[in-house]
Amino acid sequence: MRSGIQGVLGVGLLVPLLLGATPAVGEVVAVRGALVYTMAGPPLADGVVLVRDGKIAAVGAAAEVAIPEGARVIEAAVVTPGLVDAHSVVGLAGYLNTDHDQDQLETSAAIQPELRAIDAYNARERLVEWVRSLGVTTLHTGHAPGALISGQTMIAKTRGESVEEAMVRRQAMVAATLGESALVEGGKSPGTRSKAVAMLRAELVKAGEYLEEQRTADAEKPTARDLRLEALGQVLTRELPLLVTAHRHQDILSALRVQEEFGFDLVLDGAADAHLLIDELREAGARVILHPTMTRPTGEKENASMETAARLAESGIPFALQSGYESYVPKTRVVLFEAAIAASNGLGFEAALASITRDAAELLGIGDRVGTLEVGKDGDLALYDADPFEYTTHCVGVVIEGEVFPGEI
Repeated sequence: MRSGIQGVLGVGLLVPLLLGATPAVGEVVAVRGALVYTMAGPPLADGVVLVRDGKIAAVGAAAEVAIPEGARVIEAAVVTPGLVDAHSVVGLAGYLNTDHDQDQLETSAAIQPELRAIDAYNARERLVEWVRSLGVTTLHTGHAPGALISGQTMIAKTRGESVEEAMVRRQAMVAATLGESALVEGGKSPGTRSKAVAMLRAELVKAGEYLEEQRTADAEKPTARDLRLEALGQVLTRELPLLVTAHRHQDILSALRVQEEFGFDLVLDGAADAHLLIDELREAGARVILHPTMTRPTGEKENASMETAARLAESGIPFALQSGYESYVPKTRVVLFEAAIAASNGLGFEAALASITRDAAELLGIGDRVGTLEVGKDGDLALYDADPFEYTTHCVGVVIEGEVFPGEI
């Protein structure tokens, strides 16, 4: 496929991108690419994507799509859907790595599902701008792994001056962790794996009882609200999935047992040992947001493999790639680079691109808006001067709902 890219591109096309204001009503942006990956069908050689009022109005071969007079025309060698980072802490964690920009993990208690990512997300954080400059237009971000239940996640676009402007979904999932990183020393709970799972079960039982109390409460004497149990109640009613970070095989199996017991919507995160449990994951109908391909294979991730994405794809297990959470500066990786390595380790070009566009959007439940270039979807595109997975390639710009941003050069 890469030789095909090179053959189509030749020297490529490039028009300098100028930062523009939010497009006016009726304004049309026409993006023309020597190769356009719509991810909804075969790639288009010499394709055009028209964006009007922030939505995709037309997609097709340049010979078939009429560009309206007065449209803003941008050309690039390769055009893809805007990249979707399936799990991140960007916007809560900042690039300075100082106390004032580290809101991704509250360590005062083991269970805090009531914490909302939107109350900490900083739309003006430099890391948001940085990942956008590499093609990321949508983030699933929020509270990090490291506590039994660390809080809620959200989905945002990498644009806007406030969380409200960036918002796609204010509540996406409730984040939990099973394994070593959620255990606490000094005689505090949870100190062991069995204690952690017992605490999780107990809290879900309480949430079920709370839901029943709310359902049967006298209208004139309502029961007091409990924000913690309210959030977990949304998990039990399947309004919000439970995102469980688990790497070792026994922790993954514990997550599957708890899911079977309570019937919630489970999304596995990290899952370094996933390639050891292919049959179990397939039987459970599991969905996986896989660890970054280049994650360090140490500690509970010692079994991590660069070929796991390919194994999941071969087995038909729905998955997406992520930038993830790192305990060191700048707390994030880049999904573009992680997908490139997965592509070269058995996944292949188009499946790797799907894992950070179409498949990521579908897994997150936002496939009706982003992930493919189709009429009616958000006008989110990433533009490159060559094969996006080559390390010498530059992201020359992105378009988010019709707003044009420069890339990394």
